[in-house]
Amino acid sequence: MDYIIILGLLFITELAYFKIADKYNIIDKPNERSSHTSITLRGGGIIFYFGALAFFISSGFSYPYFLIGLTAITFISFLDDVLTLSNRIRLLVHLSSVLLMFYQVQLFETSIWIIPIAVIVAIGTINAYNFMDGINGITVAYSLSVLALLAYVNTQEQFAEPQLIYYTALACLVFGFFNFRQKAKCFAGDVGSVAIAFIILFLLALLIVKKGNLIYILFLTVYGLDTVWTILRRLSKKENIFKAHRTHLYQYLANENKTNKLTVSVIYALVQLALGAIVIYISDKPLNTQFIISGIIIAFGSLVYLYIKHNLIKKYYL
Repeated sequence: MDYIIILGLLFITELAYFKIADKYNIIDKPNERSSHTSITLRGGGIIFYFGALAFFISSGFSYPYFLIGLTAITFISFLDDVLTLSNRIRLLVHLSSVLLMFYQVQLFETSIWIIPIAVIVAIGTINAYNFMDGINGITVAYSLSVLALLAYVNTQEQFAEPQLIYYTALACLVFGFFNFRQKAKCFAGDVGSVAIAFIILFLLALLIVKKGNLIYILFLTVYGLDTVWTILRRLSKKENIFKAHRTHLYQYLANENKTNKLTVSVIYALVQLALGAIVIYISDKPLNTQFIISGIIIAFGSLVYLYIKHNLIKKYYL
């Protein structure tokens, strides 16, 4: 019953946000780099923050430093959606929020050399998650896939309070109701993609610290491959990697190849779910086995990715 109540409250909160967004003209206008063709409300992904906030209140204020970090990064992302802030301001807040997250998971109690590497990976992942939010349904479908993997592992050996995963999933369902459709009612906006990325990163950090195993970072394999290979290609062409573009594989599939956008989103989610299942299966195997299979996943995934993308580029641009 609690989950039904939370779902209802989140649904009402999302509808209230739509009223605010409509009144203050918080919209996403299509341009030459967009994958949509009509004006759409932006920032509907703010509901992810309210899902985490509902957990925070109902749990008796668990994970306070995480919530402070999430609040800061959500707020600055919302302002960026509305006003467009400088990269320096956003980076400073992202850094502060990530450090608060690390303090919450007690990462500072490990080797100090891990911190700078973890900061780079975390901030890079948050921005990658934001870059990948380019077609209807992809953020919510992919996030639900990762949350499902995390929820399953949590039932085997608890590393996080289950309600944080479940409330976040409920927020995804609410957002998905308005976004996972051919003509979306709203887009996540920076506020949504950044907030859900921060929540998922926090859960992954809890899991990795608890189990002492980095292999769970492969719960983000699909997004990781698309982001890294796209960045490398753009660097090779001397393009500004921070400038908006339509050169991710999912964008070629949805825009140039005219594959149904929701189908592309589901494929990304299902592939990640399958890869995540492999990761879970090998997570208790000897370290050398984990290393070999992880290498195979990344290498084979890269080959498939590059093959598909090369054929699409050849078909439509060469």
